[in-house]
Amino acid sequence: MRIASWNVNSVRTRLDQVLTWLKQAQPDVLCLQETKVADELFPHAAFEELGYSCAISGQKAYNGVALISRLPIEDEQIGFTALLPNDPEASALSDQKRVISALIDGVRVLNLYVPNGSSLSSEKYPYKLQWLGCLKRYLERQEAQADPLCMVGDFNIGLEACDLHDPERLTGGIMASAPERQALQAALAGRLTDAFRVFEPSSGHWSWWDYRSGAWDRDQGWRIDHIYLSEDLLSCATGCVIDKAPRGNTQPSDHAPVVVNLIWPPEENEQDDWG
Repeated sequence: MRIASWNVNSVRTRLDQVLTWLKQAQPDVLCLQETKVADELFPHAAFEELGYSCAISGQKAYNGVALISRLPIEDEQIGFTALLPNDPEASALSDQKRVISALIDGVRVLNLYVPNGSSLSSEKYPYKLQWLGCLKRYLERQEAQADPLCMVGDFNIGLEACDLHDPERLTGGIMASAPERQALQAALAGRLTDAFRVFEPSSGHWSWWDYRSGAWDRDQGWRIDHIYLSEDLLSCATGCVIDKAPRGNTQPSDHAPVVVNLIWPPEENEQDDWG
């Protein structure tokens, strides 16, 4: 089972790039962030022509998450309120379309677009910390459901120094501040493992390059797009990679896809080209 995550920064603007990548990479599930389209305008037909179905939660011009799967999508859950129906904070935070999950071949695939926070002095920064606090409660409820969990998305956090191209300068700023890192670690609670770091512990691997300042040409990136696995899935993982190639496209997203490969169900011992 191949699961991918990609912040496409507008699915309609980059639809041809996404479809081309789907044909090449052949993931079973593609989780998109920042789709930036209202649900009624989502390009379902283009994905269906390739044999994929879609579960979506979007809004005009901002945010938006989607699950694109060639396996059946079951028990779709949208927003924090799906698991926290009586939580007023969860209700308020669900106004922005950033959370979607579903059961796919027995795996709970959770797709997140974590707020950026803008800057440490912005009102969006405490919102981000509030959102991460709600994620912690959400994941506690998720654990109680006992589904194997693959949590993916654009987390807008470089969790460790090795996730930043210039940790000395960037540590302490937005996306690398101690409160953000601590809030994400608290949500993970030791129950979920960063799949990429299992296979690649070294620095120099980025998933996002700012459009500004020639970051792509200088390879000055961040690793802020993550795939986290519960223990039962971690033992099934055979590889996790960042596919940088789409970032070199004309008018690309500023993010690259991240892909994890699982032998799932566990008794299926298939060969994997990526692992």
